[in-house]
Amino acid sequence: MSPGSWSPKMTAQGVLWILLAFLVWSKPGTASLPLVMDSVIQVLAELEQKAPVTEVSLTASARLLSAQDSGTSNPLHHFLLETPSHKAAELDAHPLSPELRGLMKIVAQHEIRGGQEHGVVLAPDGSTVAVKPLLAGLEAGLQGRRVVNLPLDSPATPWDAEANPPGRRDASPEGTSADAGAASSDTEATLPNDKAKSPTTVDRLLAVTLAADLGLTFLQPPQTQSHPGLGTEGCWDQLSDPQIFTLLDPKASMLTVAFLNGALDGALLGDYLSRIPEPRPPLSHLLSQYYGAGVAGDPGFRSNFRRQNGAALTSASTLAQQVWGTLVLLQRLKPAHTQLQNVSQEQLAQVATYAAKEFTEAFLGCPAIHPRCRWEAAPYRGRPKPLQLPLRFLYVHHTYVPALPCTTFTGCSANMRSMQRFHQDTRGWDDIGYSFVVGSDGYVYEGRGWHWVGAHTLGHNSRGFGVAFVGNYTATLPTEAALRMVREVLPSCASRAGLLRPDYKLLGHRQLVATDCPGDALFGLLRTWPHFTETEN
Repeated sequence: MSPGSWSPKMTAQGVLWILLAFLVWSKPGTASLPLVMDSVIQVLAELEQKAPVTEVSLTASARLLSAQDSGTSNPLHHFLLETPSHKAAELDAHPLSPELRGLMKIVAQHEIRGGQEHGVVLAPDGSTVAVKPLLAGLEAGLQGRRVVNLPLDSPATPWDAEANPPGRRDASPEGTSADAGAASSDTEATLPNDKAKSPTTVDRLLAVTLAADLGLTFLQPPQTQSHPGLGTEGCWDQLSDPQIFTLLDPKASMLTVAFLNGALDGALLGDYLSRIPEPRPPLSHLLSQYYGAGVAGDPGFRSNFRRQNGAALTSASTLAQQVWGTLVLLQRLKPAHTQLQNVSQEQLAQVATYAAKEFTEAFLGCPAIHPRCRWEAAPYRGRPKPLQLPLRFLYVHHTYVPALPCTTFTGCSANMRSMQRFHQDTRGWDDIGYSFVVGSDGYVYEGRGWHWVGAHTLGHNSRGFGVAFVGNYTATLPTEAALRMVREVLPSCASRAGLLRPDYKLLGHRQLVATDCPGDALFGLLRTWPHFTETEN
């Protein structure tokens, strides 16, 4: 390939193949850089600066997709992500600094060992993101969000036609792509059932980010009555220089919050890349925007709002079809996936339906809640008293002080620590009083949480959850995103989980205690909400 034939698209893909090759070939190393998203962006920036598409980058992609090591190869990626037809060679020549190479070895594979999650980094918004599904989504987006035909019933070997890569051979015509919100198959996007036809296509983007892992995880026997550990959070050893991420539930499945965050980010950014015209922005620039102020200046298109945007990207019915189709594909690829042997189409359809429903309702339909360790809460003083769940009431507050809304993770975390110090040291309480606090950054912050009696509504603390908006809402209102969190998302999720009664009643703090809280403007709005009640009885 001559330098004159390079293009921005090919440059981005070459950079991604180098990174994706680490996911196959690198062994775990020791981190010298903090495990933060800015470090990953630094890797991308260095590769984009020093390694535009060269024989090395093409070799990296070939090595990734032709890897024969059964312990690390990914047949799905081999089949769906296009393989450049070049011979494999060593990767040592690519120009990453030793520190950045060490970082990529750390985040090379997503896995859970000994209650710790590996392959994840801390993002500026306070969320933790798995790198592998993020990169896979970016690559799928660069190739175009095309519908890919499934192989015939006979087992397929996806790397047996070097001159005609299967991702392109079976793709829909060049220039076409699956609509972001539409079904990605040739049948109507309805939930699979006994009469549904077996899928014949998959959407490459959804398959490599979400569908495969959702389907395979839900094929396993559930660890709980509701789902197999969907959406488990964790704590970093430190936020200033994060190195170790320990899960709050040591029995968590691979579908942790961090993994789902990375998969969602990969799907959202991949969809974006597939739709914008060339020249596309450098990937380092795109990620800086997405994990910063917003892509192309849109504050709504950033990591803080990935769940809301994910709900707009795909519906439960569309995702169910994609999970089913991806499981069918995995069943037909070689080497055959052990979990899928002797599993009927009816069983695959049922798994797909359940997995998609759980993901859309229990993850996309729930708020992103930063756990106490994320905002560096001080220890609880004394012994917490458990709540008798489900509760019947939701009490709404404003913090008054701080008076201004918090719009960043750094600001909201500092506010949480300040309120906790005031409640513990000045008020003499055991902990911050609120059950939850809602910022204007797209996140909810855990106070006392779902299970412990708070100190938010005197005389009523054991009967309901106390939820506070950061800010003074005497004359103004919180953002619509923050309002929706308390009006719809938080109570709906709590009701589904059996924490809050479906017929719960909502009251303002002033209705039960002599106070102006939650402010005249906010209280006036609360009175128009469906679950508002004038009296507690």
